[in-house]
Amino acid sequence: MLRSEIRELSDKNGELKTQLQDLTEKLRQAEQGKDHAHEQFSVLGKPHKAGPFGTVKGLRTNPTVTPDESVNPRLAKILEGVAVRKELIVVLANSNVKPMLEVQVTTIKKAGITNYLVVALDNQIEEFCKANDVPVYRRDPDEGIDSIAKTGGNHAVSGLKFRILREFLQLGYGVLLSDVDIVYLQNPFNHLYQDSDVESMTDGHNNMTAYGYNDVFDEPSMGWARYAHTMRIWVYNSGFFYIRPTLPSIELLDRVAGRLSREKAWDQAVFNEELYFPSHPGYDGLHAAKRTMDFYMFMNSKVLFKTVRKDANLKKLKPVILHVNYHPDKLPRMKAIVEFYINGKQDALEPFPDDIVKRERERDGFQVATLSFGWSFLALIKHLRPEAQSSLSLLLLLGFAGLQWLLSLLNLLEASIECFLVRLSTKHEIWIKEKMEIHCPTSVEK
Repeated sequence: MLRSEIRELSDKNGELKTQLQDLTEKLRQAEQGKDHAHEQFSVLGKPHKAGPFGTVKGLRTNPTVTPDESVNPRLAKILEGVAVRKELIVVLANSNVKPMLEVQVTTIKKAGITNYLVVALDNQIEEFCKANDVPVYRRDPDEGIDSIAKTGGNHAVSGLKFRILREFLQLGYGVLLSDVDIVYLQNPFNHLYQDSDVESMTDGHNNMTAYGYNDVFDEPSMGWARYAHTMRIWVYNSGFFYIRPTLPSIELLDRVAGRLSREKAWDQAVFNEELYFPSHPGYDGLHAAKRTMDFYMFMNSKVLFKTVRKDANLKKLKPVILHVNYHPDKLPRMKAIVEFYINGKQDALEPFPDDIVKRERERDGFQVATLSFGWSFLALIKHLRPEAQSSLSLLLLLGFAGLQWLLSLLNLLEASIECFLVRLSTKHEIWIKEKMEIHCPTSVEK
């Protein structure tokens, strides 16, 4: 009897030991999480008492990471010679965008910017940079990256930057990432706040779209509660942003690069989703500080061609940079911007429409007007005598056929020009591709 009781107590003791071990492990994990939170708080600052009403300001700037040169010693040596105050402009380029890169390099030198580095994705760009005394970095061979770098379209290449930039941040450098379709008029580092993890230009075109606004959704079926307030803001442009070497910044790059490797997605959409989507059940959001650049200083091409060039006062402004992101005919517009802002040619921007479809609307309108005229004329000759009808009908048919032939010739010429311009561009919307494919002998890559 005593032996069986001893056995039962021994079994219970074993169960209690197992439970104790489980509880000890849970406690250890809880303490570890608490310590980690305390360490993070200690890094950001000592505990503070809240001051009087209206005087309290939260911490906005995360600490930078400790530089780790072992990540890429060769790149570390290059950056040491190029960067100014541990900051530099970085541009990714392959031979498909060489004409635009040439324009950009010219404006970089004109603006007196020295901390500028081209990440060459092929031999042609590397040779161009060396021949023109432009700092260049060619990555070590990487089959996964190199295949996209050499043959990928603009969006595929654009997605690579989130993987490549990681090493720059790990080495402790702040990077101003730039697309090639950007004209530089001033040194951008003189106009950055540098108080956030990410400081980006906007695709917005006025105060509301660039900086956010309260958009009211109306659902009449809800009666008294029909109005729901929503917040809206136009996206950051992933082709021009400054990113500090902080842990949230590196986490952002990892998140975006990871999603782009798994999903067929546009890098700019993923970039904004990771920056803005808040934590919610099943998802931990990114805790990164962000700032929107002044949209008149860091100007997109919609602001320039739809607003600024038509306003006498705004035309006097000298932006820091101009990004031709809204238009597919990038190279001619970049050259026109150089002529206007650098060479002083006041009418250099005038030949360009606000948008690429304006000419198509004008052409379609002309076709409709021509058809309407033809039908009206046919209705008119019905009331004439038979002998007069035959003569006028023949004249009408000949004139109408000639007009349509001339219109077709003009359309073909315009389509050929647009095909040439679009081939030079590297970032245009899908609707351009669909429209141009009916005229182009080869497909146009997005």
